[in-house]
Amino acid sequence: MAKGTVHNREAFLDHVRNRLGGARRTHVERPEWTYQPQRAVYRGKTPTELRTIFKENSVEKDTHVIETTKDELAETVRDVMQSYGGGPMVATRDERFDTFGLSDVFEDERVYIWDADAGVERNVQEARKANVGFFVSDVSLAESGTVTQLNDRNNARSVSLLPVTYVAIVPESTIVPRMTQATDMIHGKVKNGEDLSPYINFNSGPSNSADIEMNIVKGVHGPVQAVHIIVRGI
Repeated sequence: MAKGTVHNREAFLDHVRNRLGGARRTHVERPEWTYQPQRAVYRGKTPTELRTIFKENSVEKDTHVIETTKDELAETVRDVMQSYGGGPMVATRDERFDTFGLSDVFEDERVYIWDADAGVERNVQEARKANVGFFVSDVSLAESGTVTQLNDRNNARSVSLLPVTYVAIVPESTIVPRMTQATDMIHGKVKNGEDLSPYINFNSGPSNSADIEMNIVKGVHGPVQAVHIIVRGI
C-alpha cells in the first residue's frame, strides 16, 4: 500500500452518515474565537525573559539546566557526558549537531548515531542500553519547561525515551511561550505541505509517577534524569 493511501473512505463515510441520519459535511472551517486567552500568556516577553522562565520551569521538575554559548557547547557537552557517567551513548542523526560543532565530540566519545538504514531492532537495542541520549529540541515551551521532538526516521523518539538520561540541546531561538505557539508552528508546516511526522514527542523532564500514597518513583516509564542545555544566541 502506498504511503498515505486510504481505501474505501467514501463508502465508509457514507455508511456512517446514513446510520446517523444526518447530512454529511464536506467542508469544515476553523472558527475564529472572540476570546483567545491562551495567546496572552507571556505576551511581550523578550527572548531573555522566556529563557529564564523556561529554565525555572525545567528546574521545578528536577531537570538539570545548563546555559552555554555555541562556542562553548562542545566543552559543555563533554562535561555533561562525564557528569552523567559516560557511555554507552546514543544520538539522533541530526545535521544540526554538525552545525553546533558536536560531531567530533560524538565521534571521540563513540556515541552511537541513529541509523535508520540499520533497521529498527538494531537502533532500539542501542538506545535501550544507552546511558545518555542526545537530541535537539525543535520547539521549547517556557510555560512548562518542555522540549519537543518532531520525530522522523532519523530523529527517533527512542533516543529520548529509552536511555537513563536524556540531554536536549535547546537553541534559545526555539523557546516560545507555550503549547499555543508550538501548535501554530505545526499547523503552519501542515499548511505549507511539509512532510510532518504523525508522532510528536513532548518531554517535560525525567519520568516520574506517584502511587495513592504520593510516593514519587522516577524512571517508571522513561529516563530517570533529564538535562536541558540552553544555547544562547542561536
